[in-house]
Amino acid sequence: MKTIKWGILGCGDVCEVKSGPAFYKCENSALLAVMRRDARKAADFALRHNVPRFYANADDLINDPEVDVVYVATPPGSHAELTIKALQAGKPVYVEKPMGCNYAECLRMVEAAKTSGQQLWVAYYRRSLPYFLKVKELLEQQAIGKVQTVKVEFFRPPLLSDIEKAAHTWRVDKKIAGGGYFYDMASHTIDMLLFLLGQIKTASGIVGHVGGLYAAEDTVSASLLFESGVVGSGLWCYVSSDVQTKDLIEITGDKGIIRFSTFDFSDIEYITHAGTEKFGFPKPEHIQQFMIQSIVDELSGKGKCPSSGESGALTNRVIDLIFSGNAGSI
Repeated sequence: MKTIKWGILGCGDVCEVKSGPAFYKCENSALLAVMRRDARKAADFALRHNVPRFYANADDLINDPEVDVVYVATPPGSHAELTIKALQAGKPVYVEKPMGCNYAECLRMVEAAKTSGQQLWVAYYRRSLPYFLKVKELLEQQAIGKVQTVKVEFFRPPLLSDIEKAAHTWRVDKKIAGGGYFYDMASHTIDMLLFLLGQIKTASGIVGHVGGLYAAEDTVSASLLFESGVVGSGLWCYVSSDVQTKDLIEITGDKGIIRFSTFDFSDIEYITHAGTEKFGFPKPEHIQQFMIQSIVDELSGKGKCPSSGESGALTNRVIDLIFSGNAGSI
């Protein structure tokens, strides 16, 4: 069977453990080339990960005739440009999340994939992890009966880099990231709700800057209505006290409750009148490996990746609705 050869645009921190090693650890997969604007850092990554080629220019990697698939791992501000360029060059693309800075950018990327005849996937890799697939299995088995509501609560204290203005990361620069930590982190949660509960009919939100540490949002409240009739709410705060940390998704049905997390991989709790049952799953060493394997399998005609350009774009649509000011902002 053919080995799928990957090229990475933007071999930064996310590629060190979360994704990079998975490209050469998956079956029928190899990491052929990496690119970073700083040639020295690109060479260092290539040396440490035993990657044959490195580039300092995106076009050089995209146009490498031996690169089969391009992984766009740059900040979101360049996702649309680089994804469209690679698709137009005849290369399938796996792009980091959030897919773009807004829904309109995502639609352009989806259209470019259709026009070029190439495949497009988005790194909402939780869709492929056994932990979240267990939650989906419970829902499909109607283990808690008819689903009625979903509630999200996420609280995290500010990072040291948030407190010191000179140390701010690109993740709180709206021009580069599209928004703040909500765009970077809560997009995983929004995508997971879509995966588990189906399409969201409407959404609204209140966007806050309660900590005042950076220009991007640090607190978000959202109301969601799913096409199935499920009613949802969410509260995210990235400047909370260190005595208030929480990562919880709670789905309620007319016969029980399922509780789990987006990032902590705390035990899944399945609660009914019969009692509480818990399911534990370890956090994978390379968290994107299941997703990357699914892409390799799809390209090999053996399976289907669960996170497409179309599904990734819908996550951005919901974020746009939450940030649209329908319920106001502060």
